[in-house]
Amino acid sequence: MAGIVVKPRARIFHGHEWVYASDIQKIFGKPEPGGVVSLKDFKDRPLGSGIYNPVSQIAVRRFSRHREELSHEFFVRRLKRAWGRREKMAGLDPQLCRVVWSESDGLPGVVLDRYGPHFVLQTLTLAMDQRREMIAAAVVEAFGAETVTERNESPIRIAEGLELRTGMLHGEAPAPFRVQVPGGTFLIDTMAGQKTGIYLDQLDNYRDAGARASGKRVLDCFCNQGGFAIACALGGATEVTAVDVSEPALAAARANAEAAGVADRVKFVCANVFDYLKEQEVAGSQWDYIILDPPSFTRNRKSVSDALRGYKEIHLRALKMLPSGGLLSTYCCSHHVSSGDFRGVVLEAAVDAKKTLCLLATHSQRMDHPVIPSIPETEYLRGYTCELLAAF
Repeated sequence: MAGIVVKPRARIFHGHEWVYASDIQKIFGKPEPGGVVSLKDFKDRPLGSGIYNPVSQIAVRRFSRHREELSHEFFVRRLKRAWGRREKMAGLDPQLCRVVWSESDGLPGVVLDRYGPHFVLQTLTLAMDQRREMIAAAVVEAFGAETVTERNESPIRIAEGLELRTGMLHGEAPAPFRVQVPGGTFLIDTMAGQKTGIYLDQLDNYRDAGARASGKRVLDCFCNQGGFAIACALGGATEVTAVDVSEPALAAARANAEAAGVADRVKFVCANVFDYLKEQEVAGSQWDYIILDPPSFTRNRKSVSDALRGYKEIHLRALKMLPSGGLLSTYCCSHHVSSGDFRGVVLEAAVDAKKTLCLLATHSQRMDHPVIPSIPETEYLRGYTCELLAAF
């Protein structure tokens, strides 16, 4: 088997699973793009097996600490192992969850979500993309899937030299269908919905927000399909305003609110959130509970500073419209922005607004998106709920 020798002090020796091109000391044999390579350290000791892509800065991603090939049997085994972990997660709906979360489940670049008998697959690395039909066949064997939809529009694929693509890998495209979740109902379109259908990673946070909303006037910014807004309306909010710049997203949100029976209690506004917050601040508007759940403001480390400025602006404006005792729930979905940086920018905004915040809760992605501490990229969603304290 072809392979590589890894330089000393590379991150793979500290619990990570990636080998950057700059970490390669030597290449032996003739590894094929997308092929499996053996990994060795600088003393010729085996480190396991990885997938190779000379186009990517991440040249090798280890998937096993043993000598192993990517076969149909391998994928079935890994899928069942990942599923076994989910089955033990208390409170998780096994018919509505993320079954595979990339490196967290030993399948680098594979994301698999389940909506009952329908599965949605993303293959974000060259090797896994080359084997997407094999993976789909393994999904059918492991779970008896009726359909497997390919949703490969993520810009992450560009760094791997892959084209963007959507289609069916098994069965015929299902017509849009609804799923029930605690705090709402969502229309799932596996071919065209957000991400793979809905934001599975936020379902617990929707429920948490709904539990805090009773008797409050709520502003949900970047509402997308209305998850937070609908949960708050169902939770007893007296008024909910939901804002997003995308009219198609708002159309889906309105339909979800109608299905949940709260369409008359949610006002949907199509607007740029930055502009809307500025206008409402100037108008002297106030809300009891403001939720900020923006899309990622950065796709790479180079633009983190710009992203932090964006985060600070929306927090500064939101805090100026909260009364004493008001609540702020805020989320960041970019792993390039560290938890320290995100908390720091929220605190900077509070200082500039001359407000004092009390931290009530810390939020993360749902447990079916497991975090491996030695692989920080597996953690991307972080959030806080704070109370605005009265001046002492």
